[in-house]
Amino acid sequence: MKHEDFEFKRDGFVGHLAEPDEGSDRAVIVIMGGEQSLLPGIKFAERFADFGITGLAVSLFGAEGLPDAPNQIPLDMFLPAVSMLREKKQIRHISVYGQSMGSIFAVLVAQYIGDMENLILVSPTHVPFEGTKEDKKTMTGHSIATWQGEDIPFVRADFSAVKAAKYQKHPAAGHKVLGMWVAYYEAYQSEAAVRRARLHPERSSARILMIAGQEDEAWPSELSVRAIEQQLRESGYEKEVKVMLFPHGSHLSGLMPNREREKRLYRMIPLIGLMYRTFGKYRRENLEYFEMSEKAIIDWVKGS
Repeated sequence: MKHEDFEFKRDGFVGHLAEPDEGSDRAVIVIMGGEQSLLPGIKFAERFADFGITGLAVSLFGAEGLPDAPNQIPLDMFLPAVSMLREKKQIRHISVYGQSMGSIFAVLVAQYIGDMENLILVSPTHVPFEGTKEDKKTMTGHSIATWQGEDIPFVRADFSAVKAAKYQKHPAAGHKVLGMWVAYYEAYQSEAAVRRARLHPERSSARILMIAGQEDEAWPSELSVRAIEQQLRESGYEKEVKVMLFPHGSHLSGLMPNREREKRLYRMIPLIGLMYRTFGKYRRENLEYFEMSEKAIIDWVKGS
């Protein structure tokens, strides 16, 4: 496996590429979150490379040249990333994989930049949100994302009104959820705001795979999957769409890094279970969901 790093000043984006030794005519742009994420994007890029697919993890914030926090992240930086794959790597088939907050940017890449063969959304949302400062609760009044210098329409999820990391009961959920779940759920209740800000995957030309847990603790991703599914259906979307919903699935879902290479990461699973309680309560089921998701994702990328 070959690796290559990209810097904003030199390359126009911050990213980490994992390429099979024999090369590939397929690539997946992996979008997870910040440069210092608990689950680094490069580990997911490497997992795609394990299956003969070039993986390019693009960081959203927290590196030189990028915003310090998830606020006004320029979607434009994906243009040079896509150009690098097409022109330098001569890759014909490009997919985009977005997990959690990365799902926003995955749809935006497919919607604004286009020409993605596959769009894979894991634990997604159907709207962009207002940006936050580094403390993750001070709202900025700006969108999490920009395009050509302008804020992309967004919905405000007010983290200052909740204790984001505290578990609680909520009448709309059959399981205990985090305060941040409540903030996102309340944001979704403003029909006018959602209508103005909602993402438009139907404007892409991609085959779409969506994966979510029905007991997501962090935000109501099943609600978002259902909303996107309905939107695609009402638009008469002609490309293939597949939905996978796991009954006891956590927010932590989808592809996972290589188990043999990342033994230290997998030793942290009990700690992850403390943070994501659904995962901790239904650990066996969620580990099975990882395997099911991985097979579906790899088959989806290779099937186009």
